[in-house]
Amino acid sequence: MKKSTLINSDLSYLVATLGHTDEITICDAGLPIPNHVRRIDLALTHGVPSFQQTVQTMLDESQIQGVVIADEFVTVSPEHHAVLIEQLKAEEARCGKTIAVTYISHEAFKERTNDSRAVIRTGECTPYANVIFQAGVTF
Repeated sequence: MKKSTLINSDLSYLVATLGHTDEITICDAGLPIPNHVRRIDLALTHGVPSFQQTVQTMLDESQIQGVVIADEFVTVSPEHHAVLIEQLKAEEARCGKTIAVTYISHEAFKERTNDSRAVIRTGECTPYANVIFQAGVTF
């Protein structure tokens, strides 16, 4: 049996097959997901699993070099945004690499999900609790 944190087989496969600069989206329960993009639906009920839990698990399992966040997340859900930034700073300290943070409009964010390898849907019901991870390398 797998020893690391992530035991979801779909997410494990996704992480194992990511290449440098591939993008994955972690989203709240309401973000529209393009039909042609792989959907990994983790949502069980409101808030389960949370956006923050899912982000942390994916940070524990994968190397990222950048994130994309909607501008609206900062102003509409500032507490959740602050936690995400704390998680990213902790990851930078842990891996010794800088994670670039890019802000775009929510409309541009939704358009960018078209290029994601997959969209991971959480049970989060906080507005704009969405992030795009850009895969980095461990070397």
